[in-house]
Amino acid sequence: MRRTRILTAVLALAAGLLAGTPPVVAAGNASEVPLAADTYTWKNARIDGGGFVPGIVFNRKEKNLAYARTDIGGAYRWQESSKTWTPLLDSVGWDDWGHTGVVGLASDPVDPDKVYAAVGTYTNSWDPKNGAVMRSSDRGASWQKTVLPFKLGGNMPGRGMGERLAVDPNRNSVLYLGAPSGKGLWRSTDSGVSWSQVTAFPNPGTYQQDPGDTSGYASDNQGVVWVTFDESTGTAGTATRSIYVGVADLQNSVYRSTDGGASWSRLAGQPTGYLAHKGVLDAVNGYLYLTYSDKGGPYDGGKGQVWRYATSTGTWTNISPVAEADTSYGFSGLTVDRQKPRTVMATAYSAWWPDTQIFRSTDSGATWTRAWDYTSYPDRANRFTLDVSSSPWLTWGANPSPPEQSPKLGWMTESLEIDPFNSNRMMYGTGATLYGTENLTNWDSGGKFTIKPMVQGLEETAVNDLASPPSGAPLLSALGDVGGFRHTDLTKVPPMMFTQPNFTTTTSLDFAETDPNTVVRVGNLDSGPHIAFSTDNGANWFAGTDPSGVSGGGTVAASSDGGRFVWSPDGSGVRYTTGFGTSWSASSGIPAGAIVESDRVDAKTFYGFKSGKFYVSTDGGATFTASAATGLPSGDSVRFKALPGVKGDVWLAGGAADGAYGLWHSTDSGATWTKLSNVDQADTVGFGKAAPGASYQTLYTSAKIGGVRGIFRSTDKGASWTRINDDAHQWGWTGAAITGDPRVYGRVYVSTNGRGAIYGDTSDTGGGGPTDPTDPPPTGACAVTYKITNQWSGGFQADVQLTNTGSSAWTGWTLAWTFPNAQTVTQTWNAETTQSASTVTAKNVGWNATVAAGSSVSFGFTGTWSGTNGKPTTFRTGDRNCTVS
Repeated sequence: MRRTRILTAVLALAAGLLAGTPPVVAAGNASEVPLAADTYTWKNARIDGGGFVPGIVFNRKEKNLAYARTDIGGAYRWQESSKTWTPLLDSVGWDDWGHTGVVGLASDPVDPDKVYAAVGTYTNSWDPKNGAVMRSSDRGASWQKTVLPFKLGGNMPGRGMGERLAVDPNRNSVLYLGAPSGKGLWRSTDSGVSWSQVTAFPNPGTYQQDPGDTSGYASDNQGVVWVTFDESTGTAGTATRSIYVGVADLQNSVYRSTDGGASWSRLAGQPTGYLAHKGVLDAVNGYLYLTYSDKGGPYDGGKGQVWRYATSTGTWTNISPVAEADTSYGFSGLTVDRQKPRTVMATAYSAWWPDTQIFRSTDSGATWTRAWDYTSYPDRANRFTLDVSSSPWLTWGANPSPPEQSPKLGWMTESLEIDPFNSNRMMYGTGATLYGTENLTNWDSGGKFTIKPMVQGLEETAVNDLASPPSGAPLLSALGDVGGFRHTDLTKVPPMMFTQPNFTTTTSLDFAETDPNTVVRVGNLDSGPHIAFSTDNGANWFAGTDPSGVSGGGTVAASSDGGRFVWSPDGSGVRYTTGFGTSWSASSGIPAGAIVESDRVDAKTFYGFKSGKFYVSTDGGATFTASAATGLPSGDSVRFKALPGVKGDVWLAGGAADGAYGLWHSTDSGATWTKLSNVDQADTVGFGKAAPGASYQTLYTSAKIGGVRGIFRSTDKGASWTRINDDAHQWGWTGAAITGDPRVYGRVYVSTNGRGAIYGDTSDTGGGGPTDPTDPPPTGACAVTYKITNQWSGGFQADVQLTNTGSSAWTGWTLAWTFPNAQTVTQTWNAETTQSASTVTAKNVGWNATVAAGSSVSFGFTGTWSGTNGKPTTFRTGDRNCTVS
């Protein structure tokens, strides 16, 4: 899938961890940031996947320790107890948004607590910051960063090759990093703290996808693309002698050092005319396996081969599972079964039609079998069953003709790994999800193995717009690559993305304020309409008709009563229609490319903004008039919205650091504006249910206030602001959209560029948070399961399940216990905790306050320990001791 979205800002955890205590900023004293009492619980509106997973890394020392990297959405750690992924880079902030793109990841094979990530999204001007290597000694719970003197490209061409980052398995203080852009090979000898170029390495790469691309995106030299150690050539504590390095050079793709990196030479006799996407070494049998493609991927690749190199004799053997003449794709995904090293697997990563292909050999590549074969064309026989019931949208609502099938086995399958401790478990990444199986060896016995999404917790979508109607689904999302979803239950995966038509990317959506069943969306599609309508709150859709010249979605607005629409598409001027877009008329008085919105009360009033000018139409979009107001942002990095229920009440956020930048408010349909003096910068604005006792709806913004970047809330019309996220929950760039929930006070939906749609609930009283703390705790019978799910030096993670074994429902709960060894809770999700000495009290958050008789609620936390990490033996709810298991 295409992952080349450029941030508007550039041009001008586990979700659910409790945020720390946020600051509140008062209107008259923005430089002071006193503390507020509110805390927020953050989660993802579940989609499960949605983007490209170019790398999967299993630790080879510790069972069940695995990581995944994404091209724009950070890195994740596998949680075996729940079969879910925990996000690790949510702490990346606004200024360093590019560090959510991960181009390389390494799990330390000597000390499993250590993990490294090479981060940076673009090597050209789109990302202003240099890349970095992030290092963690607690499995990604916290990070330290070393900024590099060059950029890295987690979302650049060639990002599926790798891994570019590797730890010496014998001397783990030594790491290597392959750099793009002609920067060569780099080495650290102090566990990633400092880096220097390996000046003896002779080839920084030559391959460019498109040398003529003036943007610098496709014309970048893809550089040094993977590093592999032969662990048999070293001993514990001494550097490995033989190191293999892959280079993006069609004639010189593999190099080797036999003296611990002091000198390097091109590997003699190697294939030419191809790029080595992966190099995986089997030290037991002395083989280096290589998958080759004629292109760098992840989309292109028309020919490929698979080779085996004997490390002791220097013999090259072409072990391609398909003759080159019969390929229309390149090979990339590559793995060796560490339990049975003669078993090798590879993928045809760029086999788009009718499906990708996975190959398996149990004799070191001498013979191969395929995941599927033709019987009598176009009929196929699959060795697998593909069960997407947990993520049903992966069918794309398609019903293709054979030999295509829905769902597909995948595409962009550049990552493929067999669990080094379990021959039955294999995971592979695609352009939309991460698939896996736990009965892989059925392949060899003639049975079928089952593939399912193994992606829960890994959320990687770019969010362009969000809407929360006053009735119907609580959230509608406009997403890159997968279009968008109607989220009827935020905790469950929606059954299908928006279809009929399926936009590759939805750029904007809106609903009629007084008739929320009427919804409109616009987006991008290679061929077909760019606008669609729904009359049932987004459950079903039908296509509108494009006016001439439309090339992309742009922005769209629905009148408050749903009787008319204004559309500002790419490639054409602003248009308006009555009804559902069967014909369009040109709007006058407003420039092409303007951002459009509607008044939420007056059905004939629409608004627009372009290049510092605000425009108003009072005749349903037929004619617009420019406001005389001045001082608004001069560029187009602006979002604005009209307040529901109040005619002419409009808020505008945006700007750039070299000009006007902030938050403005108008109460006269944009004729005049007041800039809020207590907001330094703002990029989005949205509204939600008013706080208890407040007469004005709650404001939300992604902004810089009091010198602090974050997500802010105001319950007093912008007079004061509370930061509701914290430094552990920043999600990189959050500048596309924000909206509160009109039905739940304190609930806010936040867009990200790679971490999906995040929503937060407040612990503030009045809704959306815990029950009143003065309410008595439940006194019915209870049962507790306490499980330590992960433990490392000085730290651990635990899950707690609390079951209501009584006969009546709880409407709020607390659970108390005492640690036996002075452990300390550091972070909690799905509950709110306080600790006094060794005694911990956990309390429900808003969404899990009610627990029916016989039902359970679960929460988790991380903590510190020393000496012994014993389990608590007694748990209490109210005046009752719980049964402990």
